[in-house]
Amino acid sequence: MKKYLLLLILPLIQLTARAQTTIGPVEKKITDNICNCLAKQDFSTITSKEKATEVFTNCLMENMDLLPALAEERKIDMTDQEAMRNVGIDIGKNLLKQKCESFLKLSMLMVKKENNGEPPTISASSTTGTFKRIDNKGFNYIVITDNSGNEKSFLWLKQFPGSEAFMATPVKATGKKLKITWQDMEVYLPQAKGYYNVKEITGIEIQ
Repeated sequence: MKKYLLLLILPLIQLTARAQTTIGPVEKKITDNICNCLAKQDFSTITSKEKATEVFTNCLMENMDLLPALAEERKIDMTDQEAMRNVGIDIGKNLLKQKCESFLKLSMLMVKKENNGEPPTISASSTTGTFKRIDNKGFNYIVITDNSGNEKSFLWLKQFPGSEAFMATPVKATGKKLKITWQDMEVYLPQAKGYYNVKEITGIEIQ
């Protein structure tokens, strides 16, 4: 049964946009247990995709005794491969939603390239416009306008080169031209109760 639950790793990288319903107590317990187990691992010893997969599998196996209760909670048959696959996807979403840092870190190790051990390259794009404001929609979004006055928003998820200019009050970049470098990513939007593509900021130049 574990092979179906292990399929939650790929959906972390390529998540669907369907909404996540409220999870039950057994599913929540499994999610917390896996996150806590991963947090105890020594990541300095995880140097290959195979080792990362082994670590996750071991944490998952520690919760196999809860699978019958989880199947009952979800009202599914444990022999139903598709249903168990969906359980794995939802557990992956749960780990992402609760910002389980050890799971995110391990997941990146599990998709390392076989040829040189480097994580997959993420292509970056850039957009230029005039800074207008910062919106808070659960996360901070930097909003700019293009030459036609159209607004474009970019997710400020973590620190990036140039982020200091937007931490002061008032913002030092007000009314200035910005070149925003960004990459596509999928995040869970609490207000929308689903996963959606957003443009994550990787750097900003004030021109």
